[in-house]
Amino acid sequence: MKHAFVPPADLEPLVRHPKATGPGQHIGLHHSTCFGCGDDTPLGLHLKVIAGDDLSVTAQMPVVDWMQGGPGVIHGGVLSAAFDEVTGTAPLLIGAPVVTVHLEVDFAKPIPLGSTLHFEARILGKQGRKIYLAASAHLGDPEQIVASAHALFVTIDVQKHFAEHYDKRVIL
Repeated sequence: MKHAFVPPADLEPLVRHPKATGPGQHIGLHHSTCFGCGDDTPLGLHLKVIAGDDLSVTAQMPVVDWMQGGPGVIHGGVLSAAFDEVTGTAPLLIGAPVVTVHLEVDFAKPIPLGSTLHFEARILGKQGRKIYLAASAHLGDPEQIVASAHALFVTIDVQKHFAEHYDKRVIL
């Protein structure tokens, strides 16, 4: 797959935050009504992102009927949202809450309803407030990639960034 997104060559190497979620542990929810990870969103993705040994994370997602795009396959927007959630959770391993700036997804193969997607995302490095990541998805065989993504996030002060909108959120 060919990517137009090229991370800078001079990225800062990063280390895991001392208080980061331990390897093999569920990183936790952004909030209960988050479309990607929340438990209180009926048609959410309900992703449980698991910390890896290094600066990586994994997640699994069953591809269910409501996710259908073309006949019998996942909608590309649903897959993109899953990549956004998985890549956006990884920076918590370095203690960095982030928001998405750029997400590029390459769709390699149709992903059938009834399958389970396995995601892996890893932090490539940092430049100032910018954090660069790469991710892939497969259906059980890591050698058979069905989609991949590159992402750019920026670190934020959560309370300042969401202050205006927090009290206006809709609880389903």
